[in-house]
Amino acid sequence: MENQLLSIITFLPLVAAVILALFMRGDDAAAKNGARWLALFTTTATFVISLFVLFRFDPSNTGFQFVEERQWILGLSYRMGVDGISVLFVMLTTFLMPITIAACWSVETRVKEYMIAFLVLETLMLGVFCALDLVLFYLFFEAGLIPMFLIIGIWGGKDRIYASFKFFLYTFLGSVLMLVAMIAMYMDAGTTNMVQLLTHDFGSETFSLLGFQVVGGLQTMLFLAFFASFAVKMPMWPVHTWLPDAHVQAPTAGSVVLAAILLKMGGYGFLRFSLPMFPVASDLLSPLVFWLSAIAIVYTSLVALAQSDMKKLIAYSSVAHMGYVTMGIFAANQQGVDGAIFQMLSHGFISGALFLCVGVIYDRMHTREIDAYGGLVNRMPAYALVFMFFTMANVGLPGTSGFVGEFLTLVGIFQVNTWVAAFATTGVILSASYALWLYRRVVFGDLIKEALKTITDMDRREKAIFAPLIAMTLILGVYPSLVTDIIGPSVSALVTDYHAALPADGAELAMH
Repeated sequence: MENQLLSIITFLPLVAAVILALFMRGDDAAAKNGARWLALFTTTATFVISLFVLFRFDPSNTGFQFVEERQWILGLSYRMGVDGISVLFVMLTTFLMPITIAACWSVETRVKEYMIAFLVLETLMLGVFCALDLVLFYLFFEAGLIPMFLIIGIWGGKDRIYASFKFFLYTFLGSVLMLVAMIAMYMDAGTTNMVQLLTHDFGSETFSLLGFQVVGGLQTMLFLAFFASFAVKMPMWPVHTWLPDAHVQAPTAGSVVLAAILLKMGGYGFLRFSLPMFPVASDLLSPLVFWLSAIAIVYTSLVALAQSDMKKLIAYSSVAHMGYVTMGIFAANQQGVDGAIFQMLSHGFISGALFLCVGVIYDRMHTREIDAYGGLVNRMPAYALVFMFFTMANVGLPGTSGFVGEFLTLVGIFQVNTWVAAFATTGVILSASYALWLYRRVVFGDLIKEALKTITDMDRREKAIFAPLIAMTLILGVYPSLVTDIIGPSVSALVTDYHAALPADGAELAMH
């Protein structure tokens, strides 16, 4: 049974989606409630089963565990497994999905289809973090676009069609280059097995292409192709413009999944492919990544200050926080990579909670305009407290998980490039500026707007949704070794192998 755990976790939501599609009939209240409860039960069961993986996982083993392998189609193999880097992303996904389903309880339009979309999306997201075959990874990675495209396009805001197509085209076009690179990798290595590819030496000798000298050889070409896909997925500046539109138009639950899990696939891709498989190219192009990340942190923080829509402000905040992640990853040291993974997990809880905070008042007032609010603390004290907690966590207040991730990534990048570290640190001040500005405008002040004078505080369902997110943000902020003890050995092995693969004159090569 243990050898099939990952497949059970991955495909259980898909089984529930098929049951919903085939056997749930009608559009009355009973049918809608049945769809909601089945989705909630399935996602909760998936989380419970995933706990067995976490509890039986051995952090000291830096290889892949719970490995499944069987023949598939056309000579390809179905391979699944997790290591210290991917196991916590599996847990993040299974932890957040029941919360997401509970958060969309009030949706009344095409409820069955809505639940099916989220269940299918959970299967595809888990598949990305468990896949150990290039083809399998690509199928999961790309197929995840479809349910999110439908979630935004059917249940989104008034400009949902534009936002859904922009989201789809940006991420799909980036991934086409990744597919070409995967074919090149297969031609060079003769296998699609990612475990074997981790030890394969892709050529790093300089060669001429169309009259240009490609420093770093095949690795550079492959790196850039994967970079095009993962940079859009993160998203990195300047290919980030699809994210604010997607967030603004997506329903609340869609925004939660998009910010908390889907964006992390880009960072996971850098850790799974770029650093271990293309180390010479990663070292060569790391200064480019550093400055793109630093610009993203400062630029998108300034743009966030100018927003009038709450969701758009939080979306730009996500781009800024992902800048710390890419910096930490390509610092390629223990603190940097630890911090990047920690920041992704922490951001999953905090950004998801912030979008839920917007959803709470949007459900009541049906507007996200900051100017439409003010003085909510007078009518919604519990909401004001929860919103304040996650605002402070987003800023990086010590004692919350937001502080640990940012601190570790900055320590990691400081060891590599002090100028980038100094420039990026200004983002901490800017994040406090836009986050506290938003909170003051929405929560503090006198309750003078007539429409707000009858607004009600959070009900028990809404409080229950926030409780586990508050707990995880506090626990990881106070006791970060819960994460670092699990990821530490795998990160250490990744960093060691990365530096061992660099040529002795790597520093000289990087200057060219």
